[in-house]
Amino acid sequence: MTRNKYTARLQLYSMCIPAFILFGTFVFYPLLRGVRISFTDWNGFSQHYSFIGLDNYRKLIIDPNIRTAFINTLIYGIGSTIVQNVWGLLYALLFNRKFAGRNLVRAAVYLPVLISGLIMGYIWYFLLQYSGGALNDLLTVFGVGPIDWLAEHRRAVGLILFITSLQFVGQSMVIYLAGLQTISKSYYEAAELDGARRWSRFIHITLPLLSPAIITNVTLKLIGGLQLFDLIVALTNGGPGFSTHSFSTLINYLYFVNQNAGYSSTLGLVLFLFIMAITISVNKVLYKREVEY
Repeated sequence: MTRNKYTARLQLYSMCIPAFILFGTFVFYPLLRGVRISFTDWNGFSQHYSFIGLDNYRKLIIDPNIRTAFINTLIYGIGSTIVQNVWGLLYALLFNRKFAGRNLVRAAVYLPVLISGLIMGYIWYFLLQYSGGALNDLLTVFGVGPIDWLAEHRRAVGLILFITSLQFVGQSMVIYLAGLQTISKSYYEAAELDGARRWSRFIHITLPLLSPAIITNVTLKLIGGLQLFDLIVALTNGGPGFSTHSFSTLINYLYFVNQNAGYSSTLGLVLFLFIMAITISVNKVLYKREVEY
């Protein structure tokens, strides 16, 4: 009996071997190579490079462009997570009710998720560009002068945050809708009989029972926002100057434009560790609150 049990377990583990091979080849090995390259001055093309120790890591601390990209990454990551979750939950609460054309409205809100971030960025770029942009043409009709929407870095960062939130809010909505539809109506009926008001029912019934959906949404949006890349490239390409770069776009710039693969690998490793640390920390807090509920 015991032998058959171990044989079955061995067969089960053997089925995971292809997955382990793929993971090792395309994830673990490149990660180790990236760690090694981060200690060099490799330009990304030459066959000859030398080890420079911790010089790249020291440079990270004093580089003003890294500080700007770090702040922007936090704004894109944490900001879009908050906006998409609040906005998505409001949509879910609204569209969970029965009304004519409900499915059509749900599809319209979700549709931007299916569009590539790069395409979405170019769509908005042609809307916002200074010369010939649709929005400026519309303002001109009303006698308002054209505005260079992407020239001022705070406004550009805010627009990037708004557009990425608008694009992916439908994904949050769908997850929250699925969570809402699993909540039994008997909870609300019992609370209503006890005299609980709508806001009280939302705080004490809806939110606690939506904890799994909240955890899923926060995790997905946090990871996606912290590694935001394609939308920034299409809208501003990190400009003006370096003011709208995220870590992901700055890594791309350092490698392919600045030809500093060693420094780029250092920043890539820091981004990986940063996303892992912040995601694990947030999940621990959320899971703890779920247990308390």
